[in-house]
Amino acid sequence: MSSKTKIVVLHMKEIIYTAVFAVFAIILILLLLVMFLPKAKETSGKATNYQSGVYNSDLTLGNTALTVEVTVNESEITSIRFANLDESVTAMYPLIQPAIEEIAQQIIDTQSLENISYSEDNPYTSQVIINAIEEALKKAAAN
Repeated sequence: MSSKTKIVVLHMKEIIYTAVFAVFAIILILLLLVMFLPKAKETSGKATNYQSGVYNSDLTLGNTALTVEVTVNESEITSIRFANLDESVTAMYPLIQPAIEEIAQQIIDTQSLENISYSEDNPYTSQVIINAIEEALKKAAAN
C-alpha cells in the first residue's frame, strides 16, 4: 500500500486577508438586513385608552388666549383644532392655523405626540401647541 501524501502550503498573509474579508462581508450583510427589513411597529407601552369626549386646553400667544380642542373616542384621537380662532388672531399670527393643521395631521396619523416634526418658521409656536395638546390628552386619559 502506498499512500500519496500531499502537502499544502498556506501563507499566513492569505489566511489573515481571507478572515478579514469574511468578517467585513458578514458585517455588511447584517447592516443591509437591519437597514432594509421592515421594522415592527413600536409601542410605547402606554395605554391609549381615553374617555370619549372633547377636551380643552388653553394657551396664550402674546395677549391672545386660545383654546385647543382635542376630540377623542375610547381608543384614538379623532380631531384637534382651535375652538376660538378668529380673523384678528389669524391676521396677527398668520402661521398659527397651518401649524396646528400640520401638527394635528401628524398626531392623528401616528396617534402619538412623539417624533412630531414642525416647520422651522415657527418652532416656538409649534412647541406651545404640542404642549397644549398634551395637556388636553392628559385630561382625556382613562384612569
